[in-house]
Amino acid sequence: VQLQAFGGGLVQPGGSLRLSCVTSGFNFDYYAIGWFRQAPGKECEGVACISSSADDNTYYTESVKGRFTISRDNAKNTVYLQMSSLKPEDTALYFCARAAPNDGMDYWGKGTQVTVSS
Repeated sequence: VQLQAFGGGLVQPGGSLRLSCVTSGFNFDYYAIGWFRQAPGKECEGVACISSSADDNTYYTESVKGRFTISRDNAKNTVYLQMSSLKPEDTALYFCARAAPNDGMDYWGKGTQVTVSS
């Protein structure tokens, strides 16, 4: 099982980025995938989650609602996080992870850095 986040970078406040979580080694359609972030000196925070392809339900933490959109492409085994209207407080290392069958997340990918600064 592998997950790898791509697409981070430096962006000005108000700008946009699209992160990709590319996965392999498991039946992608059957699993929920989440995006998390961790800023220096802060705890890891759940940002968004999308359920398996059977439901395609989405969840967002309050601070990103209306600005971030999570989606999945089952043909590419990839989950995207479209981030718009970015703020300096969105600066963090962003990770993606697979939801475990019973609870929590069981596999984590390496993160991609997002820096929002003028």
